[in-house]
Amino acid sequence: MALYEPAVKSPLSELSHEFRSELLSIADWWLAYAQDQERGGFYGEVGVDNVPVPDADKGVVLNTRILWFFSELASEVDDPRYREAAERGYRYLLAHFLDEAHGGFFWTLDADGAPKDTKKQVYAQAFAIYALVAYYQLTGEPQALQQAQQTFDLLERHTVDPAKGGYLEAFNRQWGALDDVRLSDKDLNFPKTMNTHLHVVEAYTTLYQVDARASVADALHYAIDCFDRHIINKDNFHLRMFMDHDWQDHSPGYTYGHDIECSWLLAKATESLADAAVSERLKPSVLGTAYVCLREAMGEHGEMYDGFEFATQAFNHERVWWVQAEAMVGYYKAYTLSGNEDFLATTERLWSFIKRYHRAENGEWLWLSTLDDQNHAPSYKLGPWKGPYHNGRAMLEMLRLLQ
Repeated sequence: MALYEPAVKSPLSELSHEFRSELLSIADWWLAYAQDQERGGFYGEVGVDNVPVPDADKGVVLNTRILWFFSELASEVDDPRYREAAERGYRYLLAHFLDEAHGGFFWTLDADGAPKDTKKQVYAQAFAIYALVAYYQLTGEPQALQQAQQTFDLLERHTVDPAKGGYLEAFNRQWGALDDVRLSDKDLNFPKTMNTHLHVVEAYTTLYQVDARASVADALHYAIDCFDRHIINKDNFHLRMFMDHDWQDHSPGYTYGHDIECSWLLAKATESLADAAVSERLKPSVLGTAYVCLREAMGEHGEMYDGFEFATQAFNHERVWWVQAEAMVGYYKAYTLSGNEDFLATTERLWSFIKRYHRAENGEWLWLSTLDDQNHAPSYKLGPWKGPYHNGRAMLEMLRLLQ
């Protein structure tokens, strides 16, 4: 019996055909517009007009997310095109992003596939594990699993803070210290972040499915425990975003998309461990985070707002594509765990919002909804921070939950 036994049967089963149709629509757009036939792999950027930017740099986060998506999709849908896209991503990742000398994966390449920024962002190494495991599950390719295990070993050897605990943010090519460890220009320069820890949990959850060694189980327990002890604020069930070495919070606000994403990913992680004590200990936080987001973050059209800023005491009302995707999965997962009809109704409203305001006329999803000022959004559908991961994963997860 599952430790998180669903409280109710799904009343949204009739939407399965819609989620499947959207999943295939997303996949077909990426097949049509993402593949770089001249230089190999995938483009680094494609504009909202579906026109590629051939000379754009190629980022590891985008490429590992593409590899993960097509590996997962090909495992679910028998279409050789999806398997070929997964293989394309896998071969390119190992041929160009892998650092043969020092291990791990480079941050960015130039358009020709040569290393450009060689730092080792822990967030990106986690996505490499996540993608390599998915490819191994699809193909049984032993090299994929071996590389995922080697990357796991590197993270455990180099990135755990031996004094205060947790995973540090970033390193240079040789796994030495960096002054600037920020994941992006929008982030603060602190050594520990919620975002990196969340995707370490996600990666280790997936790795544990194919590698149940004690070291992997212990690391997954440890990463979950970091959330329980340091990252989830039990006073309000928001996440602490940026922390110093001593785990002191320096967050500038709340980010609702990460809150709700964390809710369902933690539930999935504890289910993977099959440890009743951990599941029961985390369940109040899993549901508490979802309840708080439901109370604070929902807009009049059924959408989820982006965040709340402490300095201005104001909400950021922009509607971001990935936030809506994560919210839909998060609320539906919370519904299956609690039976709360408000979570179910919110899931339905989010899907209606996505269909009406996030789909682009010429395929894929827009960064911001059509209700928002598009000048605030990046001018791409495919880019360093926009792959088929959030929306594609949402469709896959909804189909699995509905089963």
